[in-house]
Amino acid sequence: MKVVTICGSMRYAADMQRIARELTCNNGWCVLQCVYDTSLPVDASEKSKLKDAHLKRIDISDAIYVVNIGGYIGSSTKDEISYALAHNKEVIYHEKIN
Repeated sequence: MKVVTICGSMRYAADMQRIARELTCNNGWCVLQCVYDTSLPVDASEKSKLKDAHLKRIDISDAIYVVNIGGYIGSSTKDEISYALAHNKEVIYHEKIN
C-alpha cells in the first residue's frame, strides 16, 4: 500500500479532505494529511511544531500529493516539495504542471 502525504494550501482544506478520501477509496492508498482547526490562531511555537509534524509525515511516506488547485502552489508547499525531493520521495500533482 502506497503511503502519501497531502500537501497544499490550507485554504483548500475541504478539497484536501475530499481528495484524501478519493485517493484512499479509489487508489487504495494510505493518506496522511493535516487535520486541525484552521480557524484557530497559531503562535510561532505551534507553527513550528505543526511544520515539524508535517515533515515527519513526509518522512514516513512514499510520496507527497500536491493539491495545486488552479495551479496554485504557495511558498510553504514549495518548501515541502523541495524537502520531499531532497529525501527521494515521489511528487504527484493533483493538476498538471505547466
